[in-house]
Amino acid sequence: MVDVQGTVADGFEPVRDAFVDNFARRGERGAAVAVYREGHKVVDLWGGTKDAQGGADGEPWAQDTAQVVRSVTKGIAAAVPLLLHQRGQLDLDGRVGTYWPEFKANGKERVLVRHLLSHRAGVPVLDTPLAPVQAIDGFHGPRAVAAQRPVWEPGTAHGYHAQTYSWLIGELVRRVTGRTIGRWIAEEIARPLGLDLWLGLPPEQRGRVGRIGPVEAPPAPASQGPRLRPKRSVTEAYQNPDSLTRRAFGAISPLPDENDPAYLEAELPASGGVATADALARFYAALIGPLPSAGPLRSGGRLFAPATLTLARTEESAGPDEVLVVGTRFGLGYMLHGPASPLLGPGSFGHPGRGGSLAFADPDAGIAFGYVTNGMQRGVTADPRAQALVRALRTALR
Repeated sequence: MVDVQGTVADGFEPVRDAFVDNFARRGERGAAVAVYREGHKVVDLWGGTKDAQGGADGEPWAQDTAQVVRSVTKGIAAAVPLLLHQRGQLDLDGRVGTYWPEFKANGKERVLVRHLLSHRAGVPVLDTPLAPVQAIDGFHGPRAVAAQRPVWEPGTAHGYHAQTYSWLIGELVRRVTGRTIGRWIAEEIARPLGLDLWLGLPPEQRGRVGRIGPVEAPPAPASQGPRLRPKRSVTEAYQNPDSLTRRAFGAISPLPDENDPAYLEAELPASGGVATADALARFYAALIGPLPSAGPLRSGGRLFAPATLTLARTEESAGPDEVLVVGTRFGLGYMLHGPASPLLGPGSFGHPGRGGSLAFADPDAGIAFGYVTNGMQRGVTADPRAQALVRALRTALR
């Protein structure tokens, strides 16, 4: 039995039960989950080992253990251009080339800022993938996406920009502000809110970070019926080296070592963020409403003004995803509730991370949720452990 630590407020016991059950039945190794309701923490749980391969004798996950959260980072990064728009520094309907002239090459003259955020820019792949050392140097990535020819006419379709999102959003922010996106997040979001959240991990924080690793999900009990299999089209897309799916996820090749300190210290807003579950939940809580003792924030003690919150969760892209193959829904930078990525309810917005982690907010329920794990399972958008926690949260709110 895993020794689960932490607390839940009265009525949120189903979330604790689901968290414990994840270790018993769903292959969890080390993880944490946090939930805020109306700005107040109601769930704060952690358990397992800090290293996904640590075994029973491994160093235990601690309350302050942080974890690389993969594409959950996209939701954090998306707040930056939205806040720049809120402050009058960035036009979402402006052309990217206005801020970044080199980006206009090869048929991208009419790409809008909102196309980058809604995965409609048409550059989810690189004709020549970047080596890991190139991907993190701050130079080769922006140059590659600026030169890349779109694989569909920008604005006419959507497809998940799994890796190229890093250089698209990161370089746009640098051109507009003169700061790297990691520095902007640290100075304008993480420090004012007191978040253990980094895009570009400081070396002195390395000791807090758990070590991720692949884990197989155990077979579902017979009582639950047969496990659903991916559609053939999805399976084929991931197997075909020439598909947009494989090329999008393979824009960095070979795949980087995500436990490498150099990778953790880089600023990759598509996949390289490091955070605690509490920091993720607190971040989303600040997007939708004021937090007690949140420090000096603009917009009346919250990050997003009401109009900006509406932008984040208003549907921009929906239907068949050219990269993920299944139907997806995006607002400006955020995945929206739907079959491919179930969140709490229709008004929820946030972002999953491939392999498990998930963070989102539901303004209608006043809920902010953060879950991190070091055991990377195969799912991209709907991890069974995260979904078990979300279902339990729905039960607690009834």
